[in-house]
Amino acid sequence: MREMPDKTAEQGGTELMDENADNEAGNIGPKGFTRRAMLTTGGSLAAAQIAGRIGVRGLAAALASGTAAFAQSAKPNIVFILADDLGWKDVGFHGSDIKTPNIDELAEKGARLEQYYAQPMCTPTRAAFMTGRYPFRYGMQTAVIPQGGTYGLALDDYLLPELLKEAGYATAASGKWHLGHAKTAFWPRQRGFDSFYGALLGEIDHFTHKSANGNADWYRNNDAIEEDGFDNVLFADEAVRVINEHDQAKPLFLYLAFTSPHTPFQAPKEFIERNSHIADESRRNYAAMISVMDDGIGRVVDALETRGMRENTLIVFHSDNGGVVNAFFAGESDVKGKLPADNGPYREGKGTTYEGGTRVVGLVNWPGKIKPGTADGMMHVVDMYPTLAALAGAEFGKNKPLDGMDMWPMLGEGKPSPRTEIVYNVEPMTAAVRQGDWKLVWKTTLPPKVELFDLQKDMSETTNLADQNPEMVQKLQARVIELASQMSPPLILQDGVRLLLHSDTVLPDPAEMFNVGD
Repeated sequence: MREMPDKTAEQGGTELMDENADNEAGNIGPKGFTRRAMLTTGGSLAAAQIAGRIGVRGLAAALASGTAAFAQSAKPNIVFILADDLGWKDVGFHGSDIKTPNIDELAEKGARLEQYYAQPMCTPTRAAFMTGRYPFRYGMQTAVIPQGGTYGLALDDYLLPELLKEAGYATAASGKWHLGHAKTAFWPRQRGFDSFYGALLGEIDHFTHKSANGNADWYRNNDAIEEDGFDNVLFADEAVRVINEHDQAKPLFLYLAFTSPHTPFQAPKEFIERNSHIADESRRNYAAMISVMDDGIGRVVDALETRGMRENTLIVFHSDNGGVVNAFFAGESDVKGKLPADNGPYREGKGTTYEGGTRVVGLVNWPGKIKPGTADGMMHVVDMYPTLAALAGAEFGKNKPLDGMDMWPMLGEGKPSPRTEIVYNVEPMTAAVRQGDWKLVWKTTLPPKVELFDLQKDMSETTNLADQNPEMVQKLQARVIELASQMSPPLILQDGVRLLLHSDTVLPDPAEMFNVGD
């Protein structure tokens, strides 16, 4: 196993890699086949180990594809699947009325991540995943990139697909990008992906593929294209195509970023009818979108099985943030009434640093390498960069110092999470940080507000303990101030000021001026 260099643990609290962390990792552990063996054994020895592990079924599937399992790269394939605004409780394995059999099977046979954190909104989460660094370090911490935004993910950051590509991976992206569209330099093909299919912006009509201003937002690689079909069906189609055409001489990194179940709440008729047991129309349509995604995930897993790739493929699934429960954060679509997402016991949702906005559905699945169970230690989306890179045997050095930690010891070896801190976000007027079970939510705008929660006893954040624990408040506020000293100004605010100062003069309609008289 390749050890992480010391510099990846120098910032953002990542020096707190205490082997005696209080959070338990649950029942996750190896089945006698370690990452070290996977990454360091020669071809013949790896073949013997893999054949012994996968048995007749795995070998049969591999032979059917024309490629023996032992001929595959020792490096794992990685399929990273992202949902868009999925509520924490809106999957079957969390007790939902929405049926998600394919996601549930991955959860049942893999590790459920029950303290897994993302950023409060989609652009920041995607940025954190791609960089392994908290978004406040490079100005991506506030809101999302709007249609009129001129900025994108910093070009001097060395992104995960670039790192994996250099490590010998074929890289493909299908779905939503939302990390910059104003310059082609921000686009996926220029950021490490061999191929890209999907939308650059954050919200489109799922059938017409047009953004809120009516412009089409549909691309293959660097070319705008026109296609019919429901976007999330097409994203899965593309993922299946990539798998079917993949040359197994190389390992595969496939990034599948659904726009489901983000507004507008639309789905093909057959999926709406499948959810006829749900009375509320808005939730029924929302559920139908989740059904489309679940079906697509099932087709991706089937394609991996057919190609004989499944046994050597790590699948990651999580949402980019909590479900949206406040219309202010629902995007540009017209939404009415109660929003349909359900974040279970967690407070509020998308757009906030409360648990409902940041503690998200998550799982990892790798047959024979990750034992079924619950990984209950703290983990953040920034941890995916070093974890996946280390599994891939990638060389660090071109990346900036990481906030993420290698979580394989928790996921694959049954050890406690090394993470004792979660930085939810740091903005000029608000921040939230957790150390151990203590969480501070600090709003500095007038009137200011300080909230302190003990998540071990109060996961729903109902009781503010700030007055009873002034020393803990002071400690966590000091940590926030330390992090804020490393903060870059939010790019969206700079863009907003530019637009306001340099926009056209706004005058009354000529008819109004004519009618008002002298």
